Amino acid sequence: MDRSQEGYGDAELRPAECGGEPHGCAVPDDEESLRREAEADGGEVEEGDELYEHFAVDVDRGQEPMRLDKFLTLRMQHCSRNRIQTAVDSGSVLVGGRPVKSSYKVKPLDRITVVMPYPKREVEIVPQNIPLDIPYEDDDLLIVDKPAGMVVHPGHGNWDGTLVNALTYHLRTLPMFREGDLRAGLVHRIDKDTSGLLVVAKNKRAHARLAKQFFDHTIVRRYYALVWGNPDADEGTIEGNIGRSPKDKLQMCVFADGEQGKHAVTHWRVVRRYGYVTLVECRLETGRTHQIRVHMAWKGFPLFNDARYGGARILKGTTFSKYRQFVENCFALLPRQALHARCLGFVHPSTGREVYFESELPADFRAVLDRWENYAAHVRTDAE
Repeated sequence: MDRSQEGYGDAELRPAECGGEPHGCAVPDDEESLRREAEADGGEVEEGDELYEHFAVDVDRGQEPMRLDKFLTLRMQHCSRNRIQTAVDSGSVLVGGRPVKSSYKVKPLDRITVVMPYPKREVEIVPQNIPLDIPYEDDDLLIVDKPAGMVVHPGHGNWDGTLVNALTYHLRTLPMFREGDLRAGLVHRIDKDTSGLLVVAKNKRAHARLAKQFFDHTIVRRYYALVWGNPDADEGTIEGNIGRSPKDKLQMCVFADGEQGKHAVTHWRVVRRYGYVTLVECRLETGRTHQIRVHMAWKGFPLFNDARYGGARILKGTTFSKYRQFVENCFALLPRQALHARCLGFVHPSTGREVYFESELPADFRAVLDRWENYAAHVRTDAE
């Protein structure tokens, strides 16, 4: 698969049959523990970066007809009626795969699925006047072009200076951002050291409708990544379950046999070849923690300067000292994994129209690409 040879799935909470013990709205314990571990790692998570809960309820054979909202309120006792109603209003409660209204009468053997943003996790969020690059904003949402180095939301070791701290200041007049919610407005996240686009909801209806689109995998998310190596093909698809590594809890890994982890799919295509490294565009079909970084490393193409997944050392190229110094200079220019969330597209939660946003590569990323462009040109000239 590599031309350069020189040198070196969503968990469901299934409530018991009617008459059994009620189930709450907490996500499964293993998911909560993984989330806490990710927060301990500087709040780094990559699109489980999708911030919604998914529940499936199978109605008992002996269930008498009952309004949907009343039924769900009784069955999901740790969810507020308002959260359930918001999910219904946004089309995120389905029976037999179709959206239904609160007045729908639940029948025996109905299968009900519910998608809703995570409940509030209340802490003291300090509003901070941190400058944000906001290329678009309206009454329902805003788009943030996040710089590398900014943690998305507060967590262990990162209680201020985060995107949520900045949003709480910027949107301090809105109800959602006055409640001390750790994840106010967020429907997805990107890693601390990944730059690029995020969508933030400004009200509960927009929040619920955007969360549903992430669940349905209809959100368009395209990233630019600089990877080690030179793939044989010009494009491809990587499919492999991703889960927490049993050897290192700060890393994710691919479970090729599909026995563990969550279903994950990444589509990629070559944008530019530089010989020992390649610029690729990755399109996420799913959103798992560190998905692009893990999938590309699994296939033998770690992201350039990705210390966690083996890309922060010379993996391709010559053994000459001048080349080693060249790469080290590139690492210094881009002291992070070479990953940028470049494109984001979705259906607007109020207008119903498709919207699409693009972000230019940041200066550090462009500088490294320019260096590799010049290096590749010199190599071609010498070969001629």
